[in-house]
Amino acid sequence: MWQQRCTRSAFGTVLSSVLFLLALFCYVEGEQIVIKGGTVTNADGQLVADVLIENGKIAKVQKDLKVPPGARLLDASGQYVMPGGIDPHTHLEMPFMGQVACDDFFSGQAAALAGGTTMHIDFALPTKGDLMQGFHDYQKKAAKACMDYGFHMAVTSWSAKVAADMATLVKKGINSFKFFLAYKGALMVTDEEFLQGLQKCREIGAIAQVHAENGEAVAVGQKRIFEAGITGPEGHALSRPSFLEGEATSRAVRLARFVNTPLYVVHTMSIDAVEEVARARARGQRVIGEPVASALSLNETAMWNPDFKIAAAAVMSPPIRAASHRVKIKEALAGGLLQLVATDHAVFNSTQKAVGKGDFRVIPNGVNGIEERLHVVWEEMVNSGLITPSDFVRITSTAAAQIFNLYPRKGVIAPGSDADVILLDPKVEHHISAATHHSRIDTNVYEGKRIMGKVVVTISRGRIVWENGNLNVTPGTGRFVEMLPMGPLFEGLDILDQEAMHPLGTTPVHHTHAKDEL
Repeated sequence: MWQQRCTRSAFGTVLSSVLFLLALFCYVEGEQIVIKGGTVTNADGQLVADVLIENGKIAKVQKDLKVPPGARLLDASGQYVMPGGIDPHTHLEMPFMGQVACDDFFSGQAAALAGGTTMHIDFALPTKGDLMQGFHDYQKKAAKACMDYGFHMAVTSWSAKVAADMATLVKKGINSFKFFLAYKGALMVTDEEFLQGLQKCREIGAIAQVHAENGEAVAVGQKRIFEAGITGPEGHALSRPSFLEGEATSRAVRLARFVNTPLYVVHTMSIDAVEEVARARARGQRVIGEPVASALSLNETAMWNPDFKIAAAAVMSPPIRAASHRVKIKEALAGGLLQLVATDHAVFNSTQKAVGKGDFRVIPNGVNGIEERLHVVWEEMVNSGLITPSDFVRITSTAAAQIFNLYPRKGVIAPGSDADVILLDPKVEHHISAATHHSRIDTNVYEGKRIMGKVVVTISRGRIVWENGNLNVTPGTGRFVEMLPMGPLFEGLDILDQEAMHPLGTTPVHHTHAKDEL
């Protein structure tokens, strides 16, 4: 119901226009808010303190703050006061496999805010191979946004124009580019194109991201499984085994090592991929491993459910794996071998997924998570004792801010930082359900999951947008956040280049030649 009310307020009568402008003013100016008595939790520690928010920024963090006249007071006793979540991997309103993801930049972001995420980074796709046109098209889609967001850009082919456009996009606030080693005939690049892309990323100071599956082998696997008479969603899992993810991760890591540029491996879904990331980091290579919420909580059995609606809802790539992979991914995340948690939120309604009845190869890939991520991570990682609340902040907010050069503007409760803040009450029990979530998707892969601990307040840019189970959001009040290149992951790479060029001393070597004998 709230979606319908907000949508009607975005256009129409003069009154709605005035209300919209007033709401926009509030977003710009923010409210004066004092959060009292909560446990302020950052990635580096905790303290019981008060937080003053003014003009969309955190002004003070200290004990026994006096409440200024007219300020809004929030009692956070017994609650955690944390930086808002940053989801570094989403696909809103994405055209894919003949469908368009059903969450747009308003509905998806509203769902995010209800779940405590105050910024996300969405993947913009090229339009007919054109990066700049794709960027402009996604800017138009994001006009209805209601919170902070950024863009990655996908690179699905290679040419001089693509290389030039990458340099231009960096100047417009995009500092990461994604390459697909899967989806043959659609998004996949060759090793040569990937290598050229890595070199360009190094040159312009942008992070190279990779979807790591062996696309050639997956195409063969799909054909083999389908011809064996396995046509349902379980065929998706069978056609993309974990070792194909491991092989592609290994290849991507080694090519990035050859170029000496940072690599970010999106949605690490298997033990195979985790091991490759861990080995690379153990030798000092700058590789980031990103698991997603579904990998921490779910297993592949859903794809064997006789109810097609349930089975198809779980189809994503790389696939959700067997429970043994889930255990190892959680251990790797707890131990620091993996660095942060995203969602790969790409949602298609059951009617859209139904196009794949009789052929798993055309089921639109994607699951939900933009609203559920913080709660799933809290339940799976904190309530299980695997990590601390400070670790939780690191893997859901701070690490993303640091990797994408947003820190300390984002990812920390500190004076001068953006007032993106959540209050999480560890004593509130709730259950995840499609009947109560805020996404437009009609299913939920976490259906019925019990969570102990809930985000009860979300503050975005100094404005309370989620409180008492109610959203207060307006289309068009979002903000594109530019992310600068040459972030922390690029520091010192020139030194490593020099060491690689001169392993045994001066290079090139001046060789002597004996005179020819008469």
